[in-house]
Amino acid sequence: MFIDKKRQITYQDAIAEALYQAMSSDDNVYVIGLGVSDYKGIFGTTLNLMRHFGPDRVIEAPASENALTGIAVGSAAFGKRPVLVHARNDFMFLAMDEMINAASKWKYMYAGKSQAPIVVRGIIGKGWGQGPTHSQSIQSVIAHFPGIYVAMPSTPYDAKGFLLSSLKGSVPCVIMEHRRLYNTIGEVPEEKYSCPFGKGRIVKKGSDVTLAAASLMVEEGVKACLALKKMGIHLEVIDPRTLCPLDENIILKSVRKTGRLIVADTSWVSYGFASEIAGLIASNGYHLLKKPVSRIGLKPCPSPVSKPLEDEFYPTYKDIFLKACKLLDRKPDLELIKDPIVDSFKGPY
Repeated sequence: MFIDKKRQITYQDAIAEALYQAMSSDDNVYVIGLGVSDYKGIFGTTLNLMRHFGPDRVIEAPASENALTGIAVGSAAFGKRPVLVHARNDFMFLAMDEMINAASKWKYMYAGKSQAPIVVRGIIGKGWGQGPTHSQSIQSVIAHFPGIYVAMPSTPYDAKGFLLSSLKGSVPCVIMEHRRLYNTIGEVPEEKYSCPFGKGRIVKKGSDVTLAAASLMVEEGVKACLALKKMGIHLEVIDPRTLCPLDENIILKSVRKTGRLIVADTSWVSYGFASEIAGLIASNGYHLLKKPVSRIGLKPCPSPVSKPLEDEFYPTYKDIFLKACKLLDRKPDLELIKDPIVDSFKGPY
């Protein structure tokens, strides 16, 4: 099928379009969560769904995450296709019992004769004074457990494609959406399409250093790539797209070419995505490395609230730039990263 990618829309509109299309074509799809019928519509991703589908399929729910997830899992086991939305992924901690002890294990405990393919949207991300309990990125916690897929779309195209894929598949899926990506613009076909789990992509080709980046850090990697190019350094930016399943080959192939690897995550370094990729290379590609793996993530403390402290806490393209220069034993040209980043985020919803 021919797919025209030339149409450009925002990340939030891509999600809204995916939900509308999925709900229009399948009466079993419904959306549930705190704020899904709010006038701001979860950053604009659920706007107008109530008008089109009514309260039976766009269910405004109280702050009862464990109960809501149990309802979603039960309905999925009986043929419904729930999309459970957490406006902050931190609330998913309260739903871990149902997600990990029920949804992820369901098909195993019933020998594949019954499945519970719930789709959970968890919103992650930094900034705007969200504080320690509303700024976490818990993707690695979920990806640790078998039987559940985890996607981290970094583009509007992937945001729509992975949501539609999840609603057609048989595996419980968690889709992590970063607050800072909702206003980004990219090419998205109007037609329905799917993105494959376990298939990464090369965002920028390079020959000197590999960057494996998750979610927002892909965008930061592109910024670093442009700055490094002015120093004659060619950064290859890899977007795994999904943490589980993980496209290991695309990362190994890139490191075979560059011999150097930086991993950038939206969460802490220890025991997370960055550590997993470092472990992958240590096990299967140690002989390829010219320098030790560099990892970039949050500072090892809970998120601060004040803006100056937030600016120090969260990594940016500048950290990637400096790490790449260090791996190549090059003195960084700091003039290339002096321009301030304009903060246009208007959260929290």
